[in-house]
Order: sequence, then structure tokens, then C-alpha cells
Amino acid sequence: MTDAARHPAGPPNAADPPATGVLAGLAVYLRPRVIAILLLGFSSGLPLALSGSTLLIWMREAGVDLTTIGLFALVGTPYAIKFLWAPVVDALPVPLLSRWLGRRRGWMVFAQLLLAGAICLLASVDPRAAPWLVAFAALLVAAASATQDIVIDAYRVERLDLSEQAAGMAAYVFAYRVGMLVSTAGALFLVTFIQDGFGLDAAAAWRWGYLAMAGCVGIGLVTTLCSGEPTSTAGRETAAQAAESPVKRVLRAAISAFTEFLGQPLALAILAFVVLYKFCDAFAGAMTAPFVIDLGFTRTDYAAIVKGLGLGATLVGGIVGGMAARALPLPTMLWIGAILQSASNLSFAWLATQGHDYTALSIAIVAENFTGAIGTVIFVAYLSGLCRNPLHTATQYALLTALAATGRTYLAASAGYVATELGWFWFFAGSLIAAVPSLILLAYLQARGHFRTLAAAS
Repeated sequence: MTDAARHPAGPPNAADPPATGVLAGLAVYLRPRVIAILLLGFSSGLPLALSGSTLLIWMREAGVDLTTIGLFALVGTPYAIKFLWAPVVDALPVPLLSRWLGRRRGWMVFAQLLLAGAICLLASVDPRAAPWLVAFAALLVAAASATQDIVIDAYRVERLDLSEQAAGMAAYVFAYRVGMLVSTAGALFLVTFIQDGFGLDAAAAWRWGYLAMAGCVGIGLVTTLCSGEPTSTAGRETAAQAAESPVKRVLRAAISAFTEFLGQPLALAILAFVVLYKFCDAFAGAMTAPFVIDLGFTRTDYAAIVKGLGLGATLVGGIVGGMAARALPLPTMLWIGAILQSASNLSFAWLATQGHDYTALSIAIVAENFTGAIGTVIFVAYLSGLCRNPLHTATQYALLTALAATGRTYLAASAGYVATELGWFWFFAGSLIAAVPSLILLAYLQARGHFRTLAAAS
């Protein structure tokens, strides 16, 4: 997308303060566009646990057997395959809503209304009496949530300037984690309060707790209604092609997204870099939980330090990464992120020599989460920069994030075998080798002028 398309009145940063200094770095978080992304991040993080861990606790308390509960892992399938219907979001408007609000906001409101309705449906079902109806409602929650994620990702990429992408992603991650916290610990505390404070039985308390979570979807809905629609030529182009059948338009959107991306220079190197950039971080991260338990820490220690302290470090790292991205070029930040997130694995190698030491564990967890958040924020800003055509933003971004997940899902699957063979110290120390391919690709892309081309196109 061109700058003129996003900002018809002039260059995107004409009125911005210089992108240097701490104040300038913090000021970007106060811009209305970034605040809107923060609130949408909350809306995106809220539903995940409602069809996952929180729901499983409700089912177990209701007496549902473990075999049935285990099958509910499949409810998360829509998150893994959401790129399959991303072309629909790119190609087709939502009747009435898109005409009233615009293409992106129309889809967001549709997904949010569907999400709120699905959570209400989930609240009305008895898990013990009708577990498969619960599964249907949970699947509907996951599908609506995944659709909302598709649209919010596209909206963020199109709505923010390139200089705002890292800060926008940091704000998004912060609020996403808060949304997850609300739908896990917050929901559980709320159900307990309702049951004890109002004298209701467990079933009624869970029902009202889920209805309250449905009400929280209103935060994203109000944000969508109060925010602006990204300005692009997409509306005129889709109107010109309105005579085509919906199937043809969806197929054309999917094929064009693929061919346009693969037709650019260095496409295969870019795709390999996308797969490998977070591989080293994911490779070591796959073994964090068993490593901590092997050192003699309890599950309570894990929850408090790895999850609690780690969350705080992640939030701080995201903010620092967003501020640094305002002052430094994208390739420089990619180098910094790659080196930091890889070097943090050495803190776990050091922890392996310290054994059962709470201070050492805290230091390692803070280092890993802080540097990992910086790497993630910068990497997502890079992915956002790759999706330049507003006709294909949702499809291309969904595909790129699916590719990025390949490293942490499949390539990291061998981590357990390597740890068994090498032992914990050499596993973490040797994991730095996993970062070498991505660093070579980064140097190659930089030498071939990829980032200059990306900045010019943005």
C-alpha cells in the first residue's frame, strides 16, 4: 500500500515528532490508531481460553470424563487452519455491515457479534448433559475468534504506518495477554465470587461467568465502531469486480495472494527466513517446562516464575522493542532481535549449572521472555511490511504466520531427542547453532537490497 493511499492528505509522518529519544518512543503508544490496536488485542486474546483451558476446568468440575475432555483439544483446529478462509475475508464484503462500516470493520463487527453469540450459547449448555453440544458451541467460539484474528491482523497492517507497526504489535501483545488473563484467572475468580457471594450452584455460576465474558467482547466491538477504516483502493477494485460470482472472487483472491508474493524477488529466501527466524528461540523453548521440573521446581514454582514473572518480562520486552524500532532501521532491529533471543538460551545453560536456585531461575526466565518479546515484536513488524497489497493483506498475513509457526511446531519437535542425547547444559548451549541459518539468510537478504525495496514499497 502506498503512503498516499493511507494518508490522502500527505506523507504518513509529516506531523510526527522525530523518531528518536525516549519521549518520541513512548509518544507513539498514545496515538489513537495504536490505542485502537491495543484494545483490539484485548478482544483477540479474550476468547482463546474460553474454548480451551477455562472450559476444560468447567467440564471437569461438571463430571465429564477425561477421555471426552481430551478430545476437546481438537476444538482449537480453526486457529491452525484459519488461512483457508482468509481469502473470503479479503474478497467478499459482509452484507450491510461492510456498506455501513467499510470492508475491514464490517468483518470485525460480524466476527465480534458471532463471537459474543457463541460464548452466550456456550454459557447456556450443560457440559455433563450435552458435551457434544458444548463441543459445537466451543468450535463456533474458536471459529469466530480465528476470523476476528484474521481481520484484526489485516486491519493492523493496513491501518498503521510502517513506523508504527512495531509499537502497534507491542501494544497488541500486551493487551492480548491481558485478555487471556481475564478469561483464565479472571473468569475463575469471577465464577467463585458469583457462587459464594450469591449462593448459586456451580452450574449457574459458570453460566453467569461466561455471560460476563461475552459482555467483555463489547470492548472490541465499541473500539471497532469508534475507529476509522483503512483507506485503500480495495473498495473501488472490488466494486468493479462485483459482477463476478463469490466463488470466483474468493479463488482469485487466494491465487493472487500466492502468485503476487511468490513473484517478488528473493521470494524463496524470504519464506525460508520467515520459517527460521524464531526457530532457535522455539527449539529451546520447547524444553523449558520439563527442564524446570527436572531441576526440582514444583508446578507452583513454574506457574509463579515461568508464567507470572515471565509475563511481566514479556510485556516490558514488547514495549522496549516497539520503542527501539522507532529509532533504528528494520534490518538492524532484526539483527538485534535474532542475536538477543538466541543468546538468551545461554542463561538456561547457566541455570543448568546452578541447579535448584530460585534466583537463577528468575534471571533465566526474565532474560528469555524479555529478549523473546523484542524478537517477536520486530519479526511481526517485518511480516506486516511484507503484506503491502490491501486486496490480499488478510490472506498473505495468515499464510506467513502459518509458515512462521512451522519452526516452533515441527522443526522444534526434535528438541526432546537432542536434550536426551546431550544433557541440559549442552542442549541449551548448542541450541545457538539453530540460529545460524536465519542469520545467514538475514545477511543475504540485506546484501541483496531486500529491506531497501521493502522500505521503498511501504
